[in-house]
Amino acid sequence: MAEKKVTGNIRLKSWIQFAVTVGAVILIASASVLLRMRLDLTEDRRYTLSEPTRKILDGLKNDIYIQVYLDGEMPIPVRRLKRSVQEMLEEFRVESGRRIDYEFINPADAANAQQREAQYSELVNKGLSPINVMENDEEGGSSKKMIFPGMIVNYNGAEIPLDFLKKNEAASTEQNILHSVEGLEYEMIQTIATITSDTIYRVAFLEGQSEIPEIEVADITRSLAKYFTIDRGSINGRQGILDRYAAIIVAGPESEFSESDKLVIDQYIMNGGKVLWIFEEVAVNSDSLANNGETVGLYYPLNIEDQLFRYGVRVNPEIVQDLDCMIIPLKVLTGPEDTQIVPAQWFYYPRLDPKSDHPVTRNLNKVKGMFVNTIDTVGLDPAIKKTVLLATSESSRTLSPPLRIRLKEAELIPDKKDFGKSCLPVALLLEGVFPSAFRNRMTGSLVTGQGLTLKKESTITKMIVVADGDIIRNDVQRLGSSSGFFPLSKDRYTGQLLGNRDFLVNCINYLVDDNGLMQLRSREVKLRLLDKQRVKASKAVWQLINVAGPVILVILAGLIFGFFRRMKYTRS
Repeated sequence: MAEKKVTGNIRLKSWIQFAVTVGAVILIASASVLLRMRLDLTEDRRYTLSEPTRKILDGLKNDIYIQVYLDGEMPIPVRRLKRSVQEMLEEFRVESGRRIDYEFINPADAANAQQREAQYSELVNKGLSPINVMENDEEGGSSKKMIFPGMIVNYNGAEIPLDFLKKNEAASTEQNILHSVEGLEYEMIQTIATITSDTIYRVAFLEGQSEIPEIEVADITRSLAKYFTIDRGSINGRQGILDRYAAIIVAGPESEFSESDKLVIDQYIMNGGKVLWIFEEVAVNSDSLANNGETVGLYYPLNIEDQLFRYGVRVNPEIVQDLDCMIIPLKVLTGPEDTQIVPAQWFYYPRLDPKSDHPVTRNLNKVKGMFVNTIDTVGLDPAIKKTVLLATSESSRTLSPPLRIRLKEAELIPDKKDFGKSCLPVALLLEGVFPSAFRNRMTGSLVTGQGLTLKKESTITKMIVVADGDIIRNDVQRLGSSSGFFPLSKDRYTGQLLGNRDFLVNCINYLVDDNGLMQLRSREVKLRLLDKQRVKASKAVWQLINVAGPVILVILAGLIFGFFRRMKYTRS
């Protein structure tokens, strides 16, 4: 009887231990669901959200639904991008208290080809840009497939499209994927911050000085309209008219500024206003060049030189030629009466390099310039920080007006010795405290308001100066009474991807940024790739380890367990 009682106690004790173990497992699992404990063990902290991102996500009031059109059969690099997007969305979902929900959709999943094309057209109309990728099969063949590396962010009935794949032609596929991963947090949180914001900032294009017509800045206007309310209008000397705008854009003026308008802009800057200056000091008639084959470049000041000089910058009246330039279609004679269109280098259209690792220019494609001028910094004011954003290549030169420009120059073979200037600044960022251009000047005749006090020094603010009035100009296609425009992001003749649109959007976002989101564009994720030669050389060894290793571990574990079991029961 005593032996049965002991056996029963042992069984009861075993069941109690089993119940306690199961209960502990359930308790730990439940606690892990309730507790948000996430560890980022990567060296570059790629899974750690920034403080501005956390602040925006924690402040979400309503649910956000995100449709990601990156699903189905895809090449391995694109799958890695998809995994990164999914991981970032999951971090966003957890940080937002599950106010963000998302779904991955295969846009090619359709009953027939007609329905698939309809889905593609709908996504393009919504603002997503497709790309074609090549897939290799096992028999050595290849096929082309269209994918949409983007998402649609839905919030309270509003939709914003977002393309997150970088398309830098100068970079490899792996580098483009890496740059896309680096920019994921910024691109996604910027879109979420825009669509959920209670305050929509206003940005104005100035008019009144023969600036670029609205249709010729339609592409950048449409791009900026995703983030801001865009207006256009003249100053007409009215003090305070710009105060409600977070930033203003001076886009390619051709006539002189009046002193009263300059004073309005100056006081706008003194009160913390931001300005994107886009202009040039040498006037070139491109229509005359296209129609007659030649034109002239003339110095044409705009009466803002003294104002910008006080702010610490000077646009030089000289035109840049660069060996790293765009290709244009050129009509050449191939016979007495025959002509042929051939591609030719046009040194007056340089491909500008995004300089430094600044958030405005990081991971940008090269930017197309047209009859570009150069910029010099002036003064040594320590209160103003100056950063070069765009510059020419290492093989460039400058020409001073007046000068004659002929299309036949594209037929000439350049002498590299003549292109000895390097990295000439074309776009400059200025940040800090600026002195008023009207300090110590009589302004009584320029001030219309009573009791208006002029400020002589600005609060901390910033401005960007670009010495190319055409950098913002998109080509226009006119068919009868209707007009369309070509995108700034692609050259209409060569199909080359350009950074003009991204650069200008980044400029305005950086100027207006008041929550530090633009700093996320400086994030760097290291590219860690396997050494293909070492992988190929040691392929058989690693295959043997992967196949035989688990089996050997199981056998060793069994032998060790049997050994200790035999030791235990032998002693007893």
